[in-house]
Amino acid sequence: MSGTIDQLGQNQLAGFILVLARVGPLFLLAPPFSSKMVPPRARGIIAVAFAVGLAPIALQGQSVPGEALQIVGLALKEVVVGLAFAFAIACLFAAFSTAGSILDTTIGFSFGSLIDPISNLQSGQMVQLYSMVAVAVFIAIGGDAWVIGGLARSYEVVPLLATPSLAALTAGAVASFAGILTAALEVAAPVMLALILTDVSFGVVSRVVPQLNVFAVGFPIKIAVGLLVVGVSLPFVGGWLSDQLRLSVEAALTSLRVS
Repeated sequence: MSGTIDQLGQNQLAGFILVLARVGPLFLLAPPFSSKMVPPRARGIIAVAFAVGLAPIALQGQSVPGEALQIVGLALKEVVVGLAFAFAIACLFAAFSTAGSILDTTIGFSFGSLIDPISNLQSGQMVQLYSMVAVAVFIAIGGDAWVIGGLARSYEVVPLLATPSLAALTAGAVASFAGILTAALEVAAPVMLALILTDVSFGVVSRVVPQLNVFAVGFPIKIAVGLLVVGVSLPFVGGWLSDQLRLSVEAALTSLRVS
């Protein structure tokens, strides 16, 4: 009886370590879980709490080997799976940052930059705005529940003792990375179109009225037009994020395949 209890305890402990290895990359790579505004100790506690909740799901019908070398090998495999899942979510938020960077350059905000509190990197005003909007919409639509639910479903695709297909993981990572620019253009398209029309209008005006200093007049007007269209388009951006988050979770699960 005592040996059975000890074996069950070892299985639970080893399973918890493996689950934590898959959950951990989410708090290192994917916003808002990896936000620098959250202290590392708090992120660690939340990751442990998630691992405790997911461990019974991951261990269902699984018997984890007790050898240290086997556990280390399985933990490294779990880290790779967690990184692949978190990378797909991170690429979605990278699209928002890229869209903000494009608009900073187009509007002219790139002349002055600040520190982005989400990534703790130097960035422009529109990057910060879109990053904050992405996080706010993510929380409002319950995106954390979608991501954790997707992480729980990943154990159906790649169980604890199964080995994922590296070819599928690589293909999924490449597809997610390649889609960043396309997604960024989709987010920034309304504002870019409005700014292009504004530039064309000033080009016509400069031909009609050559004495007008287009640069002195155009810069504040471009800022006003850009901010106006950004404010009008943000509700649609929220709906776009909701759809894309669901697609990103599904794409992450699709890239996870047993070899």
